[in-house]
Amino acid sequence: MKRQLISTGSPFEETAGYSRAVVQGNWCFVAGTTGFDYATMQLPEALDAQVANIFATIDNTLHQAGFQRTDIVRAVYYVSDRTYVSTIFNLVGTYFTDIRPAATMIICDLIDPAMKIEIEVTALKADG
Repeated sequence: MKRQLISTGSPFEETAGYSRAVVQGNWCFVAGTTGFDYATMQLPEALDAQVANIFATIDNTLHQAGFQRTDIVRAVYYVSDRTYVSTIFNLVGTYFTDIRPAATMIICDLIDPAMKIEIEVTALKADG
């Protein structure tokens, strides 16, 4: 099985030596993704805008890899403040309404205090 590396062109990927995603066979592993708009390199303050940017990056990454959001089987949410939890549930719920991946939420510090959430997903392309 050939390994494929996917990049968003983010300077963070080159500096830290990682890929936005790695495709191995029917699997796509998308790295933790924050709310940066990589076209402008801006991080919006609003939680909903960060989540929207995250899913735009994840969707674009999955598309580049030949996957789609409905292939996501696992999601991990890293949240910087527990007061965001109910809002995040509602926000990510709109993106995963019918997909319903297995999910975990972890309350933790993120690299930049302006980051409110980071999301990591794993996708599996069904055979046939």
